[in-house]
Amino acid sequence: MTGEPIDPGVIELAGRVFDLARGGHTQELAEYLDAGVPANLTNDKGDTLLILAAYHGHAETVGALLDHGADHSRTNDRGQTALAAAVFKQSTETVTRLLRSGADPDAGGPSARATATFFDLPAMLELLDAP
Repeated sequence: MTGEPIDPGVIELAGRVFDLARGGHTQELAEYLDAGVPANLTNDKGDTLLILAAYHGHAETVGALLDHGADHSRTNDRGQTALAAAVFKQSTETVTRLLRSGADPDAGGPSARATATFFDLPAMLELLDAP
């Protein structure tokens, strides 16, 4: 596949936005989202902003991304969801926010439930099984 090269400014902006999600800089990230940056922006590994924020345990950032339409069911190139990432990092508040938004504990591969089982995380399994 050939095409026009990507503008270096666009690449720099994308890198900055991913760093904001990773670092939990919710307000600044929300400003970029309000300005038109897609909430489902994906990096070269398939990680979305939501997956990165969830993996790093930034519940407030996860909430802002969800409020801006981020899709909690998207998986990265390894089949992981934001919920599985949050379970792996044992971020109770992030897991709770994702579950409240409708994230499926059995989606992806390995799923959040499989992750909690494999790593013997009973508190995470309890959260995933709560009504």
